[in-house]
Amino acid sequence: MKLSSRGRYAVVAMADLAIHSSERPVSLAEIAERQEISLSYLEQLFGKLRRNHLVRSVRGPGGGYKLARPGEEVRVADIVVAVDEPLSATRCRPGSATGCHSTRGRCLTHDLWEELGNQIHLYLSSVSLADVVNRRVLGTSGLLMRAGLTRVEPRKLPEPTPAE
Repeated sequence: MKLSSRGRYAVVAMADLAIHSSERPVSLAEIAERQEISLSYLEQLFGKLRRNHLVRSVRGPGGGYKLARPGEEVRVADIVVAVDEPLSATRCRPGSATGCHSTRGRCLTHDLWEELGNQIHLYLSSVSLADVVNRRVLGTSGLLMRAGLTRVEPRKLPEPTPAE
């Protein structure tokens, strides 16, 4: 599963806004320049973020955008869902009783991929925008990178004992 640029850019733009909007509203042009994101793309994303009450716009000279709530209250999942980014790892439509096969049945691994999507949503719901800005999301993968390890070797399972 891959999160599209829409979800990634929305989170990056919101993190930028959280950092820079404490004193004054931030223009989309400023975010576009700092984050190297197209201004017209940001306008589309911020329309959705505003409609979902994650940002508020300030009109007039010196206007721009501010967070609608403190960063501690904004979850990454809220941002991703607000810009219509699906958090599904299956080909099936969410909530549909039918599957993705031509027979309308579910594939053998449907439950695996559906649970992966659920876990991703749960994880993104556990991370606040403040966590991202303050770099509090560095988990095991970050520790491995710092230690210079690029992959984790699989653990060897113990041999089963013969039945007596």
